[in-house]
Amino acid sequence: MSLCRQQESPLVCCGTRGGIGLKYTMPIFICRSQKSRKEVFQMYSMGPKSGPLLSDEEAIEKYNKEKQWGLLCSIDLGECDHEKISSKEYITQFAIDLAKEIDMKRYGEPYVVFFGDEPKVQGYSMVQLIETSCLSGHFAEDTDRAFIDVFSCKEFPPKKTAEYVQKYFGAKKMEYSVSFRNI
Repeated sequence: MSLCRQQESPLVCCGTRGGIGLKYTMPIFICRSQKSRKEVFQMYSMGPKSGPLLSDEEAIEKYNKEKQWGLLCSIDLGECDHEKISSKEYITQFAIDLAKEIDMKRYGEPYVVFFGDEPKVQGYSMVQLIETSCLSGHFAEDTDRAFIDVFSCKEFPPKKTAEYVQKYFGAKKMEYSVSFRNI
């Protein structure tokens, strides 16, 4: 059994968003084992809303140096090419092409399904298993948005991956965040 609490990190981050200066602290979660009261877990996440992003080189170095178990890159796209996010064939090919682009070994074929009762959530969802975890995506046709997650216990360049995904779907807007997974 563990007790978890959120605390503000001592790291104070400064940056700009839309020309406005920001100063914020990064939230982290620390869990302590009830038996030993020892810290057993810390999640580090970076994104435009939580903290400064590392370069691809820095992210890969952190991943390897700290022996992280997994790397997650979550990519949010806005103002996508409607034809692209509405095509099962295009999304299926995307899963294949993305795995190749980031040098991941696919396990089986992509699974792409259209569903949703409400326009807000209606669209295709995609999953591509890879030897080191999975690629997934949700495509909101009503708003021309897409939400892609790349998770792997093999390193990959998060920024380059996010830029590739943005270009693939012709998105005019893109934000991404990175989390290192470990316990």
